[in-house]
Amino acid sequence: MTTTNNNIQPDDTRKRIWAIVGASSGNLVEWFDFYVYSFFSLYFAHIFFPQGDTTTQLLQTAGVFAAGFLMRPIGGWLFGYIGDKHGRKNSMLVSVCMMCFGSLVIACLPGYATIGVAAPIILLLARMFQGLSVGGEYGTSATYMSEVALEGRKGFYASFQYVTLIGGQLAAVLTVVVLQFLLTDAELRSWGWRIPFFLGALLAVVALWLRRSLEETSDKTSREHRDAGSVIGLLRNHTRPFLMVLGFTAGGSLSFYTFTTYMQKYLVNTSGMDPKTASGLMTGALLVFMLIQPIIGALSDKIGRRTSMMIFGAGAAICTVPILTLLQNVQSPGVAFLLIMLALLVTSFYTAISGILKAEMFPPQVRALGVGLSYAVANALFGGSAEYVALLMKKQGIETTFFWYVSAMGAVAFLVSLLLHKRGKGIKL
Repeated sequence: MTTTNNNIQPDDTRKRIWAIVGASSGNLVEWFDFYVYSFFSLYFAHIFFPQGDTTTQLLQTAGVFAAGFLMRPIGGWLFGYIGDKHGRKNSMLVSVCMMCFGSLVIACLPGYATIGVAAPIILLLARMFQGLSVGGEYGTSATYMSEVALEGRKGFYASFQYVTLIGGQLAAVLTVVVLQFLLTDAELRSWGWRIPFFLGALLAVVALWLRRSLEETSDKTSREHRDAGSVIGLLRNHTRPFLMVLGFTAGGSLSFYTFTTYMQKYLVNTSGMDPKTASGLMTGALLVFMLIQPIIGALSDKIGRRTSMMIFGAGAAICTVPILTLLQNVQSPGVAFLLIMLALLVTSFYTAISGILKAEMFPPQVRALGVGLSYAVANALFGGSAEYVALLMKKQGIETTFFWYVSAMGAVAFLVSLLLHKRGKGIKL
């Protein structure tokens, strides 16, 4: 590692790659566990929310999904504090254990018919627990991967955070596809939806083992700094970068969740596409989306983070409304795939560099906290609410208003990006 803020540095490429794999493995597992809820909600919504039509049930499950996001700021603060004060490694170990527990609870949870109103309440608590875990995962893993990366190739290395994040989402979609092939619709709705939650808990054990071997990237000086892990120190001395991260994360997260997590439901519930066709289409889209992250990350090392963020902001502002409008009545899965890929390509200019860009904006003593808390707040308010807002607007007959909402937040991200240095590190002085 070539950064000057770390005492323990991998001394060759093999160690560096192993550090990336170890850090990102837990990231993949955490996001797999978090996403299977969204992708399988079509099959278990009636178990925990038996009253109402399909849209109403999905709206209720989306509300629980959003509630998990509302715990992220607390997780961003808690694990940011642990990461800055007690080390990145310790923070990442605790977060993956918490996600394992939350998944295991959901996998074993009886339905409304068995324990009544306690079922949706426990489901909500389990999701909030998972949200706490994921809220801390992003900031700490982004910080770790930025600190372990080679200078001049940080965009490429750090892009693997979203490779594994999308990989977790892709693994969740693939699980849907496999279980749809192996089980009948009735079996999936009865008990099959529990399988991925058990699988996620098992994979967390593997991630825990991999992370135990990681080397710590923070040093004693930064951990003992008076501002280490301090929200007051962060907001007092780094207010502007904190607010900037809020700004472009709001647009980036909303776009990301619109065209990934929500898109499967949009294709089924609005476009009228068969659930199996929609799952297969999203599997292919997410695979391509995952593979292009390192390419866009490497490109950012050449053109700068600022340029990448401006491309995302402008693209999201201009392309979102036409793409979502065309998808409303799309008949061909092939055309739908191309439209979704266009949206995901634009979003890649945010996702591939978001972790490294945010990490470069904060000093080591508040880096995990600065990245994690600012990201978690914006993600909770805009990313986690994407499904709920979209479904609510659809229920009220103003679905197209959501299209303009996503577009407007892309414009906000573009405006905030103008404040970045021309090479993308930090902010203008």
